[in-house]
Amino acid sequence: MGRRGHHRAVPPRVPRVTGARTRVSRAPRAAVAAAIVVLTLLAFRGVLSNAFVIYDDNVYVTENVHVQKGLDGESIAWAFTTTDGSNWHPVTWLSHMLDVQLFGLDAGRHHGTNLLLHASNAVLLFLLLVRMTGALWRPAFVACLFAVHPLHVESVAWIAERKDVLSTLFWLLTLAAWLSYLESKTAARYLLVVLLYGLGLMAKPMLVTLPFTLLLLDFWPLRRFALALGSRALAGLLREKAPLFAMAAASCVVTLVAQRSGGSLETLEGLRFAERLANAVLAYASYLSKTFWPASLAVFYPHPHAGLLAWSVVGSALLLAGVTALALRLARRAPFVAFGWFWYVGTLLPVIGLVQVGSQSMADRYTYVPLIGLFVAISWGLAELGRGRSVRYAVASLAGASLVALFVTGRVQVGHWADSVALFEHTLAVTSPNCLAHNDLGIVLFGMGRTDEAIAHFREALRIQPDYAEAHNNLGAALAQTNRVPEALEHFRQAVRLKPGFEEARDNLRKAQGVLGHDRGS
Repeated sequence: MGRRGHHRAVPPRVPRVTGARTRVSRAPRAAVAAAIVVLTLLAFRGVLSNAFVIYDDNVYVTENVHVQKGLDGESIAWAFTTTDGSNWHPVTWLSHMLDVQLFGLDAGRHHGTNLLLHASNAVLLFLLLVRMTGALWRPAFVACLFAVHPLHVESVAWIAERKDVLSTLFWLLTLAAWLSYLESKTAARYLLVVLLYGLGLMAKPMLVTLPFTLLLLDFWPLRRFALALGSRALAGLLREKAPLFAMAAASCVVTLVAQRSGGSLETLEGLRFAERLANAVLAYASYLSKTFWPASLAVFYPHPHAGLLAWSVVGSALLLAGVTALALRLARRAPFVAFGWFWYVGTLLPVIGLVQVGSQSMADRYTYVPLIGLFVAISWGLAELGRGRSVRYAVASLAGASLVALFVTGRVQVGHWADSVALFEHTLAVTSPNCLAHNDLGIVLFGMGRTDEAIAHFREALRIQPDYAEAHNNLGAALAQTNRVPEALEHFRQAVRLKPGFEEARDNLRKAQGVLGHDRGS
């Protein structure tokens, strides 16, 4: 008989996944999944006739001697040891090698692989949400938004961005494996989670935020963590994900080393933290704006640097703070809002620019996974609004009209990726000033024999950014082609002065000096 007054404390228990309250039968799931595939293929079928572009497709495929060997021992070893492209992503390299092995340099079929991966991601997203929530039409709407949104065109229509669609496939497969593990916690199922997550990190390191999203899933829709639970329960949830957090940390270290060795990691001196923080705030707000109004999308958005406007930064910060406060306020009554918002904010964090990689201010491709959170919040929010009979049809009509508008806009955006000229002409039409787009369009036009037009674009690039070493070298090459060697010589000298390790510019300088010396001697 126990002693009076002494009761054993019961430790807080980490709830196990219980599954959805209602189960959707196989036939409706299969029908909706098939419809999502058809919608995706119709939205993006234009990519099948698109060409390679000079913006990194050459680095990843058309001028990469290792990739062009296909899958052999030497190229596979290279894939696991190289940091070309300023990243360590061997799985992505292997996927490009496999495409070359199967299709050669047929651009349409390389695009087809991206499209099939994107369609698979949309279907997997739908099936996972059905499995976790027991709903049908809300997950279907999320998957359709994911499938056709114009912000996702860059990830699908750009062959060099294979890493986006491929890594997301492993992200979603990891989530599926995690759900299976929660149903039966065996070592084998956990090892499958670790394997899939490792493959995802080796396709694109942006998956470092995946363990964080597992915690969000614990909050909603799995409801393994309630706000009323104590810190010990949360500690248990963190402990079960510790190996995944360790993998994420290791991937961060490898990525920073790779990006620093590749020269794409901007130094703290190159861009002050205040500028990076202000740009990050603007980028969060801009992505949010483009989610609802996807206009003026471009392959490259120039960094504003000192051109950041205080009022726009303050306004963006107030918007983000307001949405965050609303999400927290609705956390109990409408947990899908908090889930969606913090998914969006958290998964964007690695690429928001606090650690500046490259010279862009933002990029459409960075929204490929983060928008899932917003789409979930929108879909479940519309469903809540549509509970009343008087507004149900209005909400359904709004959802349908939104999908049609996004479908049409997305197809137009696919056309802007038809080839390099179309891509950079559109970029210049919607962004200004954009020295990179002028320079890259000049390269394309020079290769087509349109030298005078190329010279004009190189000069404009240098007007915008006078210390642009690559543009100096390219202008020099174009001027030399038109027998303006003395002027070309000056631009080659400028390129070498600005970038001492620029071997192509040094070689061009030696050649121009040789030509000029020969002309004087004769």
